Amino acid sequence: MKISRIDHLGIAVKSIEEVLPFYENVLGLKCYAIEEVADQKVKTAFLKCGEVKIELLEPTSEDSTVAKYLEKGGRGVHHMAFYVEDGVANALAECDEKGIRLIDQAPRPGAEQMMISFLHPKSTVGVLTELCEKA
Repeated sequence: MKISRIDHLGIAVKSIEEVLPFYENVLGLKCYAIEEVADQKVKTAFLKCGEVKIELLEPTSEDSTVAKYLEKGGRGVHHMAFYVEDGVANALAECDEKGIRLIDQAPRPGAEQMMISFLHPKSTVGVLTELCEKA
């Protein structure tokens, strides 16, 4: 697996509208895209900080994984995403061979026209890890 960079940090929030002023007015970052990812039941907002993106994740349904994360007291950083140069499918196969617990068995569409897959935090030293590549 060839990881070239941290693509983004996913931050779980109850309301993008409520937290965006902190990122824009206090930190001076600008939101450049907001979109809904229906199959993941989230609305996302993206900001750029240098080469790394910050993805704000707002649940759009009470049964979304982000809503469940927030209900359990989760706040702040939800996941870390790595950009994989040689393909998410190849990276998943390699992780599976090494005994890493996969959340996704195959890449699926994510925000910003990316193909994504998640690795379970029980196999990744407690950090929900996303692998991504441009679709």
